[in-house]
Amino acid sequence: MSRICELTGKGRLVGNNVSHANNKTKRTFLPNLQNVTLISDALGTSVKLRVSTHGLRSVEHVGGLDNWLVKTTDDKLSLRARRLKRDVSKKRTATAA
Repeated sequence: MSRICELTGKGRLVGNNVSHANNKTKRTFLPNLQNVTLISDALGTSVKLRVSTHGLRSVEHVGGLDNWLVKTTDDKLSLRARRLKRDVSKKRTATAA
């Protein structure tokens, strides 16, 4: 399983460990990913996603999962999140009409 946030697209970064003697060795910086269950108000269901803590704070700031999916571009979202976004937008247009 890749270490990428399903909502923000945040992944691992590469850098160096630098010793006191200034020796440099490669290392990776991993995002803080959490398995969370988010509730979709439009669909009325809960969805399990692997989200970074930064992404989780952003979802709460925007006002929930549905608002986040509508406002985010598809290139940042995972395949599951894009399908969820499509379902949410279909449900929103059906209730608005």
